[in-house]
Amino acid sequence: MKVLLLYDYPPSPSGLATQGSLLHRGLQEMGVDVHSVHLESAQEKEWYYRWFKPHVVLGVGYWGHTPSLVLHPQHYGVPAVVPWLVADGYMANYQEVLEKLRLILVTSRWVKSVYMRDGLNGGNIEVLPVGCDTDAFVPRDRGDPKVAAVREALAVAPDQVMILTIGGDATSKGAQEVMQALALLGSRAPDWKYVCKVWPQARTTHQNHVDLQLAAQLGIDKNVIYATNIISRNFMPYLMAACDIYAAPSRLEGFGMTQVEANACCKPVIGIRAMGMLDTMVHAETAYLARVEQEVRIREAVVGGESGGQPERRVVFESPRIVDYRASVQDIAEYLLQLMQNADLRRKMGEAGRKRAVENYDYRLVASQFLRIISDKLGIS
Repeated sequence: MKVLLLYDYPPSPSGLATQGSLLHRGLQEMGVDVHSVHLESAQEKEWYYRWFKPHVVLGVGYWGHTPSLVLHPQHYGVPAVVPWLVADGYMANYQEVLEKLRLILVTSRWVKSVYMRDGLNGGNIEVLPVGCDTDAFVPRDRGDPKVAAVREALAVAPDQVMILTIGGDATSKGAQEVMQALALLGSRAPDWKYVCKVWPQARTTHQNHVDLQLAAQLGIDKNVIYATNIISRNFMPYLMAACDIYAAPSRLEGFGMTQVEANACCKPVIGIRAMGMLDTMVHAETAYLARVEQEVRIREAVVGGESGGQPERRVVFESPRIVDYRASVQDIAEYLLQLMQNADLRRKMGEAGRKRAVENYDYRLVASQFLRIISDKLGIS
């Protein structure tokens, strides 16, 4: 089988790029003839179509990438075009294009439900989870010089409990709810630092400021650290290993790659009892999943260029659509306190998380699952 992967290539540290890169790596290690190209590089994609003649083109993205992931390879007669999609709000276009495909891959059952909510019947949709490099994301002792150096650089003392959240921004990962929970704990909690590692970009600068203002209002700003440096995937396993608790009760999460990576590092996770984390986390075993406190719904949306170059227009829904969630602050506070006070509990949950990550989300297993799906659904081997 010859496979061409379309994603953000060469891979940046972003989730979608890592998703594609790990699948490439897994397929390559299995002896599959595989190449990768940037999803928007029309000339280079055409070059691969002409000389490589792939049997399958797999594209990583969301519905708005349909022109690059689906229509472009279809135009050049690729035998099988398969998008591997995440959810990103309301699917405002391309239902007919996607419905006609023989196969669509999505990252979780929740993502499948979102696409079905927005017009697809689901008969051609299969779930393929995101892979995890369980050779890089491994348990590491806090005394490891590389791990200790991370904590030192973040000004986290050896005896402090380090809570970590990682994302393009922290708010979408539930950081405001975590901060409110930490403020509720007050003096009951042992000494702690809360580190939010966010990506430096224009859209998050204002949000970071709002988050830090909230920390100041809650009286915990001296214990909250926002790290906004550019980092690579090489650094991520050591940053994850430096924490004691990974907290990301995300407002919108189609899979939860960093939560799985935290588990692979033997770290307990605090998440939300909704969306992709219902697939990846096991409540009270590998993670504590806070109840949903609020469902944010909208009755209408304005869509424009992302829906296929159509003029901006307003869409009114027959029934309100959930656009994101808020986790229970009380639950987060309760779970944080349990984990902060009990190192044995952190270890026990972390070990269970490591076992689940290795057995279900190792990138090699995901590559094997991909090949099985392609063989079963498309008859290509």
